[in-house]
Amino acid sequence: MREYIDGAAFRDMILCACDALEANEQKINELNVFPVPDGDTGTNMCLTLSAAAADMRRNNVKTISQAADRVASALLRGARGNSGVIMSLLFRGLAKGVKKLETASAAEYACAMGDGVEAAYKAVMKPAEGTILTVSRLAAEAAIKCAKLSTDCEQMLEAALEAGKTALADTVNLNPVLKKAGVIDAGGKGYVLMLGAMLDYLQGRAAASKPSDVTDKEHADFSQFAAEDIKYAYCTEFIIQKAGTKSADLLRAYLGTLGDCVVVVEDDDIIKTHAHTNEPGKALTEALTYGPLLTVKVENMREQHSGLGTTAEKESDPDTVPGPVKATKAIGTVAVCAGKGLEDLFRQLGVDTLVSGGQTMNPSTEDILRQINLTPAETVFVFPNNKNIIMAAEQCIPLTSRKVIVIPSKTVAQGITAMMRLNPDADVEALQKEFGEAINSVRTAQVTYAARDSEFDGYAFHAGEYLALLDGRLVGAYVDTKALLDNLCKAIGELSPEFISIYYGQDVTKENAQIVSDAISAYFPDAETPLVYGGQPVYYYMISIE
Repeated sequence: MREYIDGAAFRDMILCACDALEANEQKINELNVFPVPDGDTGTNMCLTLSAAAADMRRNNVKTISQAADRVASALLRGARGNSGVIMSLLFRGLAKGVKKLETASAAEYACAMGDGVEAAYKAVMKPAEGTILTVSRLAAEAAIKCAKLSTDCEQMLEAALEAGKTALADTVNLNPVLKKAGVIDAGGKGYVLMLGAMLDYLQGRAAASKPSDVTDKEHADFSQFAAEDIKYAYCTEFIIQKAGTKSADLLRAYLGTLGDCVVVVEDDDIIKTHAHTNEPGKALTEALTYGPLLTVKVENMREQHSGLGTTAEKESDPDTVPGPVKATKAIGTVAVCAGKGLEDLFRQLGVDTLVSGGQTMNPSTEDILRQINLTPAETVFVFPNNKNIIMAAEQCIPLTSRKVIVIPSKTVAQGITAMMRLNPDADVEALQKEFGEAINSVRTAQVTYAARDSEFDGYAFHAGEYLALLDGRLVGAYVDTKALLDNLCKAIGELSPEFISIYYGQDVTKENAQIVSDAISAYFPDAETPLVYGGQPVYYYMISIE
């Protein structure tokens, strides 16, 4: 019988939960009912919880308050996809519930679980039942009820698990999409696996895995030095996309005035830089005068040496993202996309910074936050360009001193059309309205393939068949591409299009793309039909319809 949960126990519960998700990642992915290769709920939950597990492995936490705070912070920054964001909200509320507690009793922990559920429901604009929200809510209610009768933490969590399992089994009946596909909710499955692993730890059936013994030979071992011996605290690395004629020698000389261990390597397209400095913000601001930043990594070597803040007194969240660079203009933009052609197009339209990601590879909140902070503007508009990334983007709003406005673009096509209306001199509210009108004016068609046999929207299809979608709804599944084009054009024709932009992906040759473009042009002789190389993965074609 365990009557309380302390920081060390909570730490190992998180590590066991992470192990359980990693072991079942693909099984969770396969529960995604959307027919395109969108099976990423397991991956998103694993990557999100891995951020917290990594923090727990680096730190010795004594109180449950410290452990829960660090987990909540790591989850928030590492959150990927809607499932990851909701998971981070559940633990953020739990952390508030155990704030300032050294240990949590069964009743205190159960109530904190309820606080997490409340935080998640409040943050989701339109909570849908039959999801991880339902499973976590009913699990918390059962935990609270049990804790009123028993002081045993194991019984409390066991009650939560049993209620969670029952709720999970019922998700297929509560959610119409799940019912049509005949599967349970993927996010709910992940949550139940986490509860089970946490209970297994408390009851001695599981032990937290140890970090790998493999060391990164590219990083020095600082254990032989004292923290105060590290003159320059921040290991700062970044890659610049060259956008001018400034010599990299000038950058090398400037960084030499800020610190040491300066390495600057350039080729025709990029400048790759490494430096140790106490002023990474200045280094990044100067870097932006050479071109947009493609990647950035800033690590506090003193913190690495001392265990990233392991003292009992340290309650603050780890600052894993550099602060905002100096604002040099009123309005800036960040866009999420994948594919060299799309990246180039967004840059041409005036996007300041890009986040790599999209379907099946959702970026984390931290990934998006980093690019917001690297955008030298007072107000930053963010275009997620995928419905599963919108929530992760919105979590950035309280994490930066920038004013952040997330434009809820659900497709890259919507983001491109919105960026065409960018006016850097416009009033922020007027521009937000303009962007909103732009994304609502765009319909998006997509051509991809089925990752597995399934049924969706009344269609049965098989792995490898071509799928045509319009605004996320399945037009049909086809073996013959001509039949696909005929039916997709008929569906597009009902929208009376005037402008049809065709973006072809990385797996499509220019010759084949031209054949498709010619067929669409012939079907819509009065519409403009530009063909653009997007280079995107997953989708052979993305088609913007206006």
